[in-house]
Amino acid sequence: MKYQEILSKVDHTFLSRTATWHDIKKVCDEGIKYKTASICIPACYVKEVKCYSSGKINICTVIGFPNGYNTAESKIFETADAIKNGANEIDMVINLGYVKQGLFNLQLDEIKSIKQVCGDKILKVIIETCLLSDEEKIKMCEVVAESGADFIKTSTGFAERGASFEDVSLISKHLNKNIKIKAAGGISSLDDARKFIDLGAARLGTSRIVKIIESLV
Repeated sequence: MKYQEILSKVDHTFLSRTATWHDIKKVCDEGIKYKTASICIPACYVKEVKCYSSGKINICTVIGFPNGYNTAESKIFETADAIKNGANEIDMVINLGYVKQGLFNLQLDEIKSIKQVCGDKILKVIIETCLLSDEEKIKMCEVVAESGADFIKTSTGFAERGASFEDVSLISKHLNKNIKIKAAGGISSLDDARKFIDLGAARLGTSRIVKIIESLV
């Protein structure tokens, strides 16, 4: 698998709590240079990046991040604000408490409401696989498929661990083929990237792959 094929699936990510404009500008420049699928950045920088990048890179931002227990109304507002500011893609965190209580209808309603705000913009649903049982992961595959979202995403990168090969394999087996998979968190080598793609991931959320390839070319 050639480097550019991998890069074309990377959401080049920088979501540090201490992110400065200098950091974000660097990520933007790298994303443009290496033609990544998008850059994934904090919402407060979306408007600046939209102006700075002049449409040369897709802008992804995160909603209800990283815990997901914001009200649906606040997530809807965050989404609308991000899109108004120039976001092309939205990565939202589910309400894990709903899942643990079996309140899948409430979770479905929330995702549907956010997708409605997104319109033709891409919506990825972060289910934080390390906090779910296999049965809950499988159920969330059904919920995300029914919601009209575009991707199911494994992780925020802020929990106990990020994506695992087992997570992506399980999701791939149970997910409606119209929905894509984003593996995120802890992807630290080209071998890992290739294996996640081979297992079915259409996107990779990572800050490391660009740096690795940059050191090799």
